[in-house]
Amino acid sequence: MKKILALTLILVLTAGMLSSCKKDNGTAPVLPPQESMTIDFTNFLTQKKSAYTIIDNKGTNNTNWEFAASVAGIWKLIITTTLAVPVSAFKLAVDQDPVFLSNKTWQWSYSVSAVGITYKARLTGQISGTDVLWKMYVTREGTGGFAEFVWFSGTSKLDGTGGQWILNESAAVPEAYLQIDWTKTGAAIGSVKYTFIKNHDAHQGGYIEYGLTSGALNAFYNIHYFNEVKFSDVNVEWNTTTLNGRIKSSDYLLGNWYAWDSNKVNI
Repeated sequence: MKKILALTLILVLTAGMLSSCKKDNGTAPVLPPQESMTIDFTNFLTQKKSAYTIIDNKGTNNTNWEFAASVAGIWKLIITTTLAVPVSAFKLAVDQDPVFLSNKTWQWSYSVSAVGITYKARLTGQISGTDVLWKMYVTREGTGGFAEFVWFSGTSKLDGTGGQWILNESAAVPEAYLQIDWTKTGAAIGSVKYTFIKNHDAHQGGYIEYGLTSGALNAFYNIHYFNEVKFSDVNVEWNTTTLNGRIKSSDYLLGNWYAWDSNKVNI
């Protein structure tokens, strides 16, 4: 009986020690919204071969919309080509369960398929005060493969109200390429701003800012872009439901506002 009691006591003490040694790792940080990396271009899809072509304002009756679509297309091209893989990888992270590593750091690991190619991705998030520090590592094996590198990094507010991403160009050119600043108001994205930051490039410093408002024309772009000659500024406003809108630019009809209706026709 004494031996049984002693063994029971040992087991109880051991269980208590193990329980006391177990650390509370806390809760993994909430991922920034997918929309923090994307701008809505759905109202400005164009079949133009070159997004850098400035539309001639003579002849056709939808030139106001076409000019807006052409300038916005510069930025859409960047996201759908150069940065397609890291943006797609980030969108898939929300479906994964994070694993605690150490030092207030969690990791999301998974595979990503893009254009028939499989990549391995791992996203880490480290809580630092009121911010979260993020890093996305991507690897590709096989033909055309590359070793793991940081395709993008960033910070976000722990309360999810805003943050910034820095995206590198590629594994071959692991240099800062695009900066994304974003804010969130309530459950919706308030604004997203892409800034081209690649060094020694004629387009460096150009940007497009997208946001939503409460006005009749409830969406906008503020664009500062290099038109192959000089930098120009463009303002675009439209309604996300009826799709009518207007544009103003010093490069277009002397800088006045010019509008289009829900069929993209000049008015």
